[in-house]
Amino acid sequence: MKRPTALATVVLAAGLACPEGHAQNPSPMDIRACTAIESDAQRLACYDRATGRTNMSTAQKKVDEAAVSPGVFSRDKSARETVEAGNPEVARPLSLLDSRWELSPESKLGTYNIRGYKPLYVMPVFATSNQNDMPHSPNPENTVTSPQPLQNTEMKFQLSLKTKVWQGVFGDVGDLWMGYTQSSRWQVFNGKISRPFRETNYEPEAMLVFDTHYQVLGWDGRLLGIGFNHQSNGRANPLSRSWNRVMANVGLERDGWAVMLRPWWRIPEDRKTNDNPDISDYIGRGDVQIIREWKGQEFGLMLRHSLRGGSRSRGAGQFTWSFPMAGNLRGYMELFKGYGESMIDYNHNATYLGIGVSLLDWY
Repeated sequence: MKRPTALATVVLAAGLACPEGHAQNPSPMDIRACTAIESDAQRLACYDRATGRTNMSTAQKKVDEAAVSPGVFSRDKSARETVEAGNPEVARPLSLLDSRWELSPESKLGTYNIRGYKPLYVMPVFATSNQNDMPHSPNPENTVTSPQPLQNTEMKFQLSLKTKVWQGVFGDVGDLWMGYTQSSRWQVFNGKISRPFRETNYEPEAMLVFDTHYQVLGWDGRLLGIGFNHQSNGRANPLSRSWNRVMANVGLERDGWAVMLRPWWRIPEDRKTNDNPDISDYIGRGDVQIIREWKGQEFGLMLRHSLRGGSRSRGAGQFTWSFPMAGNLRGYMELFKGYGESMIDYNHNATYLGIGVSLLDWY
């Protein structure tokens, strides 16, 4: 059985390696940067700074000093755009990527603030057209030999958080983030087999993220990252599934839109002990996430592919929709079609539909 231990190791190492001078918390210039901070005290301090209850001139000075010669990693464009014309103490709203990754100087909030990462939701109803009652793999030790008495309707929920552990890895460039995502599929309606958790996936990761500035066909290239990703289900054979990846992140945006491109390379394993040797031909070798914010609603589209032809051409698509309900509570809908809705289903093709509520979306 494989359990995710990489996250704790990297967090400890990053904390020990982080120089004292990189733990400062520059004053943010926009209220939107405060909304995803989970700590009440830190969020209140962020609001105070953003609304002018602390020394705004100091924060503005940081923005002014950030203007440098143009380039891919330069900050002159973001610095100019943070200030409304005619009123140097009123900041423009942060962009979608900036609001989540603290890319520009005025959005930096320092280290060890717990923030949202991927959507946080609960779907009491998560149904499929074809439940995977006999998970299998090319490795005989990871193949179920008799059908499991599973129901097609279950419950699904997800928790996903991240924190910055090192701000300014290379002087004032590059931030090191740690993320953790856990999603569970619970056979809560299946009383005949004591309502077990059918599948839980654990996904710790580390990401080195850079602020960029370039234009591609009308899109702003705002983020470039590289990181390590571990994903597993923490189970014993024959249900054990896991893999490790090196992932790149390229983020682009325009008004109300964000696009994240994520190609990855699987770190090779010994084929004799590999739980899922052909997983890249099903879950794929890269994906793209497209987010659209419109009138308080958020639409998401994820597409991924094996990047192979013929019989190895496989992939998946997922559409999500969230909308306001009451306060911070939002309605949430998820539609998935293809391979790899979860680790145990990496080579299982099915359609899934879930309905529930969300407390935190992509942006």
